[in-house]
Amino acid sequence: MNAATAVEFDTELLDRNRQLRTDRTTFPLRGDEDVVGLRKHVRERAVAIGLSLVDQTKLVTAASELGRNTIKYGGGGEVHLDKLVDGFRNGIGLLFVDNGPGIADLELALRDGYTTGGGLGLGLGGSKRLVDEFDIDTRPGEGTAVLAVKWKR
Repeated sequence: MNAATAVEFDTELLDRNRQLRTDRTTFPLRGDEDVVGLRKHVRERAVAIGLSLVDQTKLVTAASELGRNTIKYGGGGEVHLDKLVDGFRNGIGLLFVDNGPGIADLELALRDGYTTGGGLGLGLGGSKRLVDEFDIDTRPGEGTAVLAVKWKR
């Protein structure tokens, strides 16, 4: 990404799991084609660490939802795809970051059925249920970061 499109939202989530991270790849999120590419990369990483088909599907679904949210509500941004190792346990971390307007009421946004975009309102809450670890840092007027981690069982 060039400097003109770099995400500047500074969040402590960028350093979360740093000690467990063995690899980080960053992808821009500007349009639907970026979400399609992200799905492919996430699936490849999930297969590489041996996630079950069910867990692969959960992680790819969460990546799609969060990627689309980054584009639709955050005005675009980036995603960091991390390979995580904790002893004998392998995992995948996804960190979505944007410079968008932030989420005014996070508790409300996490509720099933809540939507500002005309959808089913399952994006954030549904994504949270599909992964093992989930965290959000959002500040109105500054941006949003969403962290999702899935561990191999």
